[in-house]
Amino acid sequence: MLKKSKRAIVTGGTRGIGKAIVKELAARSCCGVLFSDVAFIYNSCDECAEEIQREIGEETKVFAFKADASSFNDAQATVDAAIKKLGGVDILINNAGITKDNLLLRMSEHDFDKVIEVNLKSVFNYSKAVIKTMISQRYGRIVNIASVVGLIGNAGQSNYAASKAGIIGFTKSLAREVASRGITVNAVAPGFIETEMTSALNEAQRQTLITNIPMKRLGKPEDVAKVVGFLCSDEADYITGQVISVDGGMVM
Repeated sequence: MLKKSKRAIVTGGTRGIGKAIVKELAARSCCGVLFSDVAFIYNSCDECAEEIQREIGEETKVFAFKADASSFNDAQATVDAAIKKLGGVDILINNAGITKDNLLLRMSEHDFDKVIEVNLKSVFNYSKAVIKTMISQRYGRIVNIASVVGLIGNAGQSNYAASKAGIIGFTKSLAREVASRGITVNAVAPGFIETEMTSALNEAQRQTLITNIPMKRLGKPEDVAKVVGFLCSDEADYITGQVISVDGGMVM
């Protein structure tokens, strides 16, 4: 049904959407459907990385690499190490991200710069690190995790919105550069998803969010992961430069 197995690298792979993506790719591998091995990059939680490897078990090889995704040198080093472990790379999922929310009036330069570095520059860092290999083999799948906030904005998140809008522009530009080399580049824009970020909301804030979602519920990390898995599959061969919102209908 599918042409070949593939090797995947996922940044920000220990929590929320990133963890769900790692497990989705590994689950497909366990079923003999699509992927072979998965490497994920994380920055701070060693216990989380070990837990993911235990949860997935031994049917799929899952490698963890600790790195600062905002560092160009760290990105190159971890991609080199991952390629050595995996035997190559076919898939890159750029998911690393943070928030440092505040109204612009109160936002510090440090908080603006840090969000741009982690959320946007990391996409450049890891895409740059894998693109030569993908061009040489004339095959690749890059999926960047953006956000509906990058499409519509959100008060108190000018730094986050700017980083995610930047990811969308980067996605479309790189897609045009490499389409003729058998490489697709797409973005997934989650809406409000049940993660650590949304779990910090109080009930009133949560209900306010839900009133703006036509489906009247928050999404799950697995909702995003399934779309990512599809975009990495051979069924998505003719899809590139697209932004797919997974948001319960927020952005129509």
